[in-house]
Amino acid sequence: MPATSSRRSLRPSLPILALAALLGPAALHAQGADGPGPVPPATRIVPHVDTVAGVPWSDPYFWLRDDRRERPEVLDYLRRENAYTEAVMQHTLPLQDTLYREIVGHIQETDLSVPELIDGYYYYSRTEKGKQYPIFCRKRGSLSAGEEVLLDENAIGSRHAYSRVALRQVSPDGNLLAYTHDTTGSEWYTVLVKDLRTGRLLPDVIDSVSYGLEWAGDNRTLFFTRDNAAHRPDRIFRRTLGDSAETLVVSEPDSLFFLALSKTKDRAYLLAHSSSFTTGEVRYLAANQPAGQWRTLLPRRDGVEYSAEHHGGDFLVLTNDGAVNFKVMRVPTAAPDPSRWTELAPADDSTLIEGMDVFQRHLVLYRRGDARQQIRVIPFAGGAPHDVDFPEVVHAYQPGRNPEFQSRMVRFTYSSPRTPPTVYDYDLVSRKRAVRKVTEVPNFASKHYATERVWAPAPDGARVPISLFYRMPLRKGNPRPMLLYAYGSYGASTDPGFNPRILPLVDRGYIYAIAHIRGGQEMGRQWYDQGKMLRKKNTFTDFVAAAEWLQQEGYTSPDRLAIRGGSAGGLLMGAVINMRPELFRAVVADVPFVDVINTMRDPTLEFTTQEWQQWGNPNVPEHFSYMRSYSPYDNVERQPYPSILVTTGLNDPRVNYWEPAKWVAKLRAMKTDSNPLLLKINMGAGHGGRSGRYEAFHDDAFRYAFVLDVIRTGGRATP
Repeated sequence: MPATSSRRSLRPSLPILALAALLGPAALHAQGADGPGPVPPATRIVPHVDTVAGVPWSDPYFWLRDDRRERPEVLDYLRRENAYTEAVMQHTLPLQDTLYREIVGHIQETDLSVPELIDGYYYYSRTEKGKQYPIFCRKRGSLSAGEEVLLDENAIGSRHAYSRVALRQVSPDGNLLAYTHDTTGSEWYTVLVKDLRTGRLLPDVIDSVSYGLEWAGDNRTLFFTRDNAAHRPDRIFRRTLGDSAETLVVSEPDSLFFLALSKTKDRAYLLAHSSSFTTGEVRYLAANQPAGQWRTLLPRRDGVEYSAEHHGGDFLVLTNDGAVNFKVMRVPTAAPDPSRWTELAPADDSTLIEGMDVFQRHLVLYRRGDARQQIRVIPFAGGAPHDVDFPEVVHAYQPGRNPEFQSRMVRFTYSSPRTPPTVYDYDLVSRKRAVRKVTEVPNFASKHYATERVWAPAPDGARVPISLFYRMPLRKGNPRPMLLYAYGSYGASTDPGFNPRILPLVDRGYIYAIAHIRGGQEMGRQWYDQGKMLRKKNTFTDFVAAAEWLQQEGYTSPDRLAIRGGSAGGLLMGAVINMRPELFRAVVADVPFVDVINTMRDPTLEFTTQEWQQWGNPNVPEHFSYMRSYSPYDNVERQPYPSILVTTGLNDPRVNYWEPAKWVAKLRAMKTDSNPLLLKINMGAGHGGRSGRYEAFHDDAFRYAFVLDVIRTGGRATP
């Protein structure tokens, strides 16, 4: 629902009497300064024993799992957890309100993206103050032309408690807009088609669609992906507007693989990507022949990953075949025999090629090494490659869509923790860059802030990069409060870009730190390989090493260190507080993947089978033994733990709500301290939390209020 005001005060969503009714008569009996606080809801234990890899496996909180999300006893328990969390946090409501206003105070609420010229139209999005969602627009021929609103997500979202538009695809002739819409957070999307000439929706509605959606060249045919019951994208269908019949055109029976759909930049081909975490295969179809035959570019080979683009009658293939950090090869479309391949970009032992943009005259490589992002430009006509320089060691860039194949400009957005996002158009020929937009950040002056790149030694001798962001001056040896963040899984790198939502903490003296631990790719592909499967515990020991080093060097101290991670980063949170709880004062674990054994042994759950190549298959004894040694839920001990806030969403298909719920229940039963342990369940959202931007600001204010209340630091500085 749209916010009525961007500065809306936070108020209790449940009155005290309702809280008492949910928590029970004893829960709120003495909330005075000298009396005990709210009592956490009791969780019953129900014996449940199964067998995993030949080992008896007990799960006393299995009863909290409800696949249909409708059992009254489970929903009642979750509501009581929410009521308890609200009661415990009630005294922080003024602080939450202050933090929310500060976050919004750093946001340019009414804003406009840099327009992109595509087929004679300038496409852009804009936001309006007080509205939750973006508005997508275009102008024909000139930026001074009248605005045409393609899709106002606020008009759609106002009818739903949750609303997310994931994909928007304009037909090649510019007359139709197809988009995907999710109203629950479950990531099951509906495709709707809008006639941009009349503003009306067509009767063609396609339900239960995944993340792939593309137009054929005829402006009448849509291709889209569908998931199976376990949320694995395993099929691509074709449908012609005006005809309800759907034709299955590509299927992927191997449960380790998932399908993705794209179109080459020159719009010549549609591509179907079959990928596991170790192997890839691409099929292609001429975009102007929607009823034609899909062909395999290069047959899959175990351990060989590749993706493809099209250029001048050939495919350009980014592959790890004989190249750990990937290389780019030119493959003739008519005869893709390896003997006819030519190398365009060789492999580099220390630098990963993680993506590419193909233009008519240039190949642009997006590279990563030594915990820094890089851009390399290679002219197709010959000549030496050159690199695009960036001024700061701690930085991030995000490639633009760059939809125009004939362009000599590549667009990217550069930022750092102290540098607001700046959109550049880089001329691939003259090597000059033009600033197209600098994001305005109210109440912020970069001169007051600094960044550092430091390195912590891991137990096995690896050097773990850490990015620091703080308000000056910093006096080493005078420990500051710190929020240390990390992810460290799936090869996803955590780039230190600008984040205005962290400023309320930094302005209160916090250091914001990102540990670039193994499991990501900040240091190349090897960094990822060393943080998965039977080497996954490197992720956790890297994080512990970073925390220890930051304390030893005087940046922070155990009583001032808060940590945060989400999803697989929530697994990290659970693992490290089992290993070294004394290092941390506060923990925020968002949608945490903590029940590793039970989740990864159930192939009916979303994403499980594909992820056997990330974590292992617990039905394999060697994998089971290793996974058992770190799974957070299975390693909770009778020991003191830090203060912990856990968040989840009832409709989350990626980390089901019962994982964090069971973990919290077990922690409550085992921990020997009196520190807060809170579970906050969004009863109408999924993995990404609430869908509106102001709602997300409120959720961050809640998290930061928890951290500040636990660590109890001083007031806010002024810019």
